[in-house]
This record gives sequence, C-alpha cells and structure tokens, in this order.
Amino acid sequence: MELVSPGLGLVFWMALAFGVVLWVLGKYAWKPIMKSIQEREDSIDEALQQAETAREQLKNLHLTNEQLINEAKMERDRILKDTMQFKEKLIAEAREKATQEADLIVEKTREKLEFEKKAAMVDLKNQIGQLSLDIAEKLLNRELSNKDAHKEYVEQLIRDVKLN
Repeated sequence: MELVSPGLGLVFWMALAFGVVLWVLGKYAWKPIMKSIQEREDSIDEALQQAETAREQLKNLHLTNEQLINEAKMERDRILKDTMQFKEKLIAEAREKATQEADLIVEKTREKLEFEKKAAMVDLKNQIGQLSLDIAEKLLNRELSNKDAHKEYVEQLIRDVKLN
C-alpha cells in the first residue's frame, strides 16, 4: 500500500524537483522552444502562401497559354487567308498575262498570215503577169512572122483605139 499512499516527504521532494525542472525549463528552454515552434509555424504559413501563389500563377499561366494558343491560331488563320488571297491573285495575274500573250501571238500570227497571203497574191500576180507576157511574146512572134496578119492586127488595134 505504500505505493498507493506516498509519504509527505516524498511528495515534497517530488514537487520541489518538479518546480526546479519547471523553473529551469521556463528560464532556459521555453523561449527557444517557443521561438522554434513560432518559426516552424511561420515557415508553414509562408509555404502555404507560396503554394497558393504558385497555384494562382499556374492558373494565370494556364489562361495565358490558352490566350497565346488562341492568338497563334488566329494569326495562323490570317496568314493562311492572306496566302490564299495572294495565291489566287498570282494565278489570276498569270492567267491574264497568258491570255494577253496568247492574244498577242494570235494577232501576230494573223498579221503574218495576212502578210504571207498578200505576198502570195503579189507573187501569183507577178507569175500571171510574167506568163501573160510570155504568151503575148509568143503570140506576137508568131504574128510578126506573118506580115499580113500583123498588118491586119495593127489596123484592128487602131480601130479599137479610135472607138474608145
């Protein structure tokens, strides 16, 4: 039973030892312990604030990335549209230029054909004229060999001249 009912002296010395330990702890240990607990609490609060700030920055970064992606898509679409318009313009210009060149070639060909046609007509007339002269020369040679026929032919020409 002694354990259940301690003696008064034991309680006194236990209380005195507890008081001395409490005083020593209060004098030398409580301030550093409380300071380290406060520092730990401050560092946890700071870490939580940094995590919240990082979360907000990540959210803003995500929104900024979406905006940049949308702007890039819009820029890409604008560039594609401009490129298509430029391509269509180049094709139209090339088509127009080809049409003009084809028209010019056709016109030059027509002019050349007309010129060759006229040259062929002149050459044909010259050949006909030359043939006519050759035939006339042969006829005259034949007629000149026959003096009576020649005389009669000259008289007929004189009559025809007088009639006109």
